Amino acid sequence: MMLRRITTLCALATLGVAAPVLAAPDPGTFEKRLDAFVAAEMQAEKVPGVAIAVLRKGEIVVAKGYGQADVENAVPVTADTIFQSGSVGKMFTSAAVMSQVESGKMRLDDPVSKYLPDAPATWRTMTIRHLLTHTAGVANYGADFDYKRDYSDDELVKIAYALPLDFQPGARWNYSNTGYALLGILIRKATGRSYLDVLDTEVFKPLGMKTARGISEADIVPHRASGYHLVGGVLKNQDWVSPSLNTTADGSLYFSLNDVIAWARGVERGKVLTAASWQQIYTPVKLNSGKPYPYGFAWRIEKTADGNPRYSHGGAWQGFRTYVSRYLGDDISIILLTNSADTKLETFVDGIARVWDPALVARGPAPAAQPDIERRVSALVEKARAGALSPQDIPLAAPGFTEVANPYFAGMLKKLGAVTKLEISDRAELGDDTLYTYVATFGDRTASVSLGIASHGQVSSFMIND
Repeated sequence: MMLRRITTLCALATLGVAAPVLAAPDPGTFEKRLDAFVAAEMQAEKVPGVAIAVLRKGEIVVAKGYGQADVENAVPVTADTIFQSGSVGKMFTSAAVMSQVESGKMRLDDPVSKYLPDAPATWRTMTIRHLLTHTAGVANYGADFDYKRDYSDDELVKIAYALPLDFQPGARWNYSNTGYALLGILIRKATGRSYLDVLDTEVFKPLGMKTARGISEADIVPHRASGYHLVGGVLKNQDWVSPSLNTTADGSLYFSLNDVIAWARGVERGKVLTAASWQQIYTPVKLNSGKPYPYGFAWRIEKTADGNPRYSHGGAWQGFRTYVSRYLGDDISIILLTNSADTKLETFVDGIARVWDPALVARGPAPAAQPDIERRVSALVEKARAGALSPQDIPLAAPGFTEVANPYFAGMLKKLGAVTKLEISDRAELGDDTLYTYVATFGDRTASVSLGIASHGQVSSFMIND
């Protein structure tokens, strides 16, 4: 969704030959260990409610709720509880686009200007494929965007026009919620129907997603959860946004755990779309340089340490965080739905995967030390601590990144204290960039620090996750 995260970073992966798969754990033992992990993680992260499903070969191993969907009324989470999708909804937008591609109403290489003829000249080479893969260069709506105002489609398009492109279409990858909002508008222009109507008739109903729908504050929605966030460690209700901003195609959906189970089964079995369309969805995008970036059409395309493919995507919006992850080697899917904006998605999902099979989250050997990169990381951490990062420090970051990042990082590092150790944990090629990931030790606590370096040596990304 729009400005859901400061940035999104993915690890490089290509599809390959699967490694041998371990036998599935005993279901009863797995569920007990899962319950213990979830209870501990919910307490540590102060998450009010969670719905989790683990499927193997499309069959349910576990599907259950934990905690509260509505704290004020002490309503428990169940498999029927309705959560907001966040950017997991982008998976559905890409499916809606591909259904129109199959029917001949859209083409992946159609220029965006075919549907938006008044688009700026800088958009001339931008295509539907670019929008689907976050390689269009369309900037996220800026800091002055008013989330409490109702916007029409035409107004959203004009705001996007006024934003300078982050880069030439196809040159780089940068997560763009604006780009996916545009896809929903293009679907309407190509079909005369809203993207929600397309989803309802061509995805939700065929897959048996009985309660999946668009977000509406006005409608009576049975089993609807409340979204929360932490303010000074205290649970508060989610921030309000205008109704129009809960209708855009960058992730404005309601769904239950049962709905997402139906989706996961449909995905695993290649339903709704043709095999060729699913193959397109799972193919890492190639940048103009010819190098691949590990993202398809709303799926991150990675590999586990044992060489098996993993497809996943997360989401965050209005006090909800969600995640869907498929591990093709073990033939399992993990679904996580939470009603806390502060859920550490990767920590939570990796923990569930570890309970199933530790190999799913195992890391390969640490790369060789890079003293010059380590010095750059240390310097940026200290600037971040002072809230003094500038656009010149991260010249290829999205416009406005440091304005958002400085207070976020400064608040985090104030709590963590000084860095006592910095150890490289991963090095990955992401298109034309190299992403270095470090484990930073701050006394008795650790955080992940990543630094992206473009082919010409400029910093392209910087992130700290505690």
